[in-house]
Amino acid sequence: MTRVEPLQPRQFPPEMSSALAAMVPPKPRHPMPNTEGRRKSLGMLGTFAHHPHLARAFFTFNGQVLLATTLTPRQREVLILRVAARRGCDYLWAEHLHIAEDAGLTAEETESIASGSATPSFHPLDSALLSAVDEIVTDGLLTDDTWSALAAGLDTQQILDVIFTVGAYETVSSMLRTFGIGPDDVPRPS
Repeated sequence: MTRVEPLQPRQFPPEMSSALAAMVPPKPRHPMPNTEGRRKSLGMLGTFAHHPHLARAFFTFNGQVLLATTLTPRQREVLILRVAARRGCDYLWAEHLHIAEDAGLTAEETESIASGSATPSFHPLDSALLSAVDEIVTDGLLTDDTWSALAAGLDTQQILDVIFTVGAYETVSSMLRTFGIGPDDVPRPS
């Protein structure tokens, strides 16, 4: 049950225009995810519309980890889906499931991400990304083994992007779950 009703776009305060524009970083590496033909869930944006100044600050950060990350879209989505699964955040899972598929993740892989078990098709780096999420969510720290596995395939900027992507989506998940914002009619992680 939603604790605070999200605002509808026609109710957004004028400051939300600049907040939404802040989502696109000055030098994006990746395009905005394709949402054409997909149902638009506005619960998160409608909730942020209650606090447009916070929205602008967070959207600047979120745009960086979404569109300007040094990670591949596939790596980014492995991280986001695992955060969604670990936190039981159905909204976040639903919003990123199609993006993950567009980034090349298979249904078998997304099921594995939900369960936390690597599939044979996973590259060792994918497994390290799953471990990174689990460790950051649980302890706020990467173990030496996970650090070594990440460092074998990623540079320092990419490892920073791993940590901050997990952190950004941990924050989103906390907000969505606390406010009771869920998806309307989309698949949930198992």
